[in-house]
Amino acid sequence: MTKSTSWWRNGVIYQIYPRSWVDSDGDGIGDIPGIISRMDYLSWLGVDAIWLNPITPSPNADWGYDVSDYCAVHPQLGTMEDVERLIEDAENRGIKVILDLVPNHTSDQHPWFKDSRSSRTSRHRDWYIWHDPPSGGGPPNNWVRALGQGPAWTFDEATGQYYLHNFLPRQPDLNWWNEEVRGAFDDILRFWFDRGVEGFRIDVVHALIHDPQLRANPPATPEDHPQVTRIGQRQIYNMYRPEVREIIKRWRRLCD
Repeated sequence: MTKSTSWWRNGVIYQIYPRSWVDSDGDGIGDIPGIISRMDYLSWLGVDAIWLNPITPSPNADWGYDVSDYCAVHPQLGTMEDVERLIEDAENRGIKVILDLVPNHTSDQHPWFKDSRSSRTSRHRDWYIWHDPPSGGGPPNNWVRALGQGPAWTFDEATGQYYLHNFLPRQPDLNWWNEEVRGAFDDILRFWFDRGVEGFRIDVVHALIHDPQLRANPPATPEDHPQVTRIGQRQIYNMYRPEVREIIKRWRRLCD
């Protein structure tokens, strides 16, 4: 494989958390113009690519990992024009730009979820994972959040169903069994590729697919990894599903 097609395998990738890197306007928050101002430094380091943690709009319940718009830039960090200038400046120095992509969940402030929770028959209802409580009440099953911080379900009073969130309640999980969700993310990838982004770091890709039967996770055993025993269950049905490979292959084909 030639260098031009294997930079992501063999290159040096420099991670930048924009909020804490360089503040260009003195408001106490690092930003994209700040990154641009240090491009000569990055070139001097000899890096092949820079990976930016989330730059998309977010209410910051999880500091950018709760996305409210996948095709825009958080106003605290800059503008789309700033991003395009960053990509151009990086390209002129032989540096590629990688973005974080957060496809497992959105913010509860994303228009998709606002519509989804508005009605059981809403346009985006099936874009998220909703389920009735069992006859005895309570969550649909025993799934807990990724780090074991309580149930992975929150009851929504307006529509009388629970929605799944493997992370914060303000980060509802998308339903990756829905072909429209997959198509929407194809469009998101194309949007950024068209602006010169060279690749993506995919956040918590292992959690995209859930068991459609919502089977209960088995309990942890003393032989399990300490993190598993701390959570108290093997999270084999709410994440770590083999079907996720098909989504990754789809993205690989789109990238190629």
